[in-house]
Amino acid sequence: MSARVLYGFHAVTVRLKTAPESVLEVHVDGARRDARMRQFVERAAAAGARIVDSDGARLDRLAGTARHQGVVARVLPLAPRHSLDDVLDDAEAAGRGPALVLVLDGVTDPHNLGACLRVADGAGAHAVIAPRDHAVGLNATVAKVASGAAETVPYLMVTNLARTLGELKERGLAVVGTADDAPRTLYEASLARPVALVLGAEGPGMRQLTRRTCDELVRIPMAGAVESLNVSVAAGVCLFEARRQRLAAAPAAAAPTAPAATAAA
Repeated sequence: MSARVLYGFHAVTVRLKTAPESVLEVHVDGARRDARMRQFVERAAAAGARIVDSDGARLDRLAGTARHQGVVARVLPLAPRHSLDDVLDDAEAAGRGPALVLVLDGVTDPHNLGACLRVADGAGAHAVIAPRDHAVGLNATVAKVASGAAETVPYLMVTNLARTLGELKERGLAVVGTADDAPRTLYEASLARPVALVLGAEGPGMRQLTRRTCDELVRIPMAGAVESLNVSVAAGVCLFEARRQRLAAAPAAAAPTAPAATAAA
């Protein structure tokens, strides 16, 4: 099994926490002795990782970039993610609330994907879905930008996105797409229910078949001169609006039912 590379403090730290046995070795900048690096080395040693002092040139070669923060790890690939049904079943069994899925149609930039995964983790999304032939896969750049979320949020690449959206509907999820010309705003949509939020790439947006498969379309109301947001920013707006609605609905759902009033004698 061939090793892959992770780099950056966040990405490597999350792998050390979640799957330390998969970390073959951690290369660190031997010239860096600041508090953050010392704490990281202590954490890596406590996880049982093999630590290698390396110079900047070697780290650059290993990571394929100079933006590694002095930390590069060689790791074994993790076992493939379970199916979408397994992911949603596990979330339901764990009591993680109504299903919340982010669907990305046509996002091919690794920086955008990494930022979307980070937002999805922060908002408590259960999975991120993308079509296999119109998306970027997980790579070192995605992992670095995701700051560890590439290890915690299931990223599922599917062969037929429209069919997968149909399967989500069969599970009771509403499929809500975003489009600049939608008649309703995001804030008018009901997102406390099980929902899949569908976003397209900045510019072209969703493909037509994806758009037709959505149950409803909403737009993010824009107050300034720009016409659209970067997809990762739009994902953050949509996912955290869903989270806001769920938090607002939670106290009402948890509140005990008041006893029926009885007529005075």
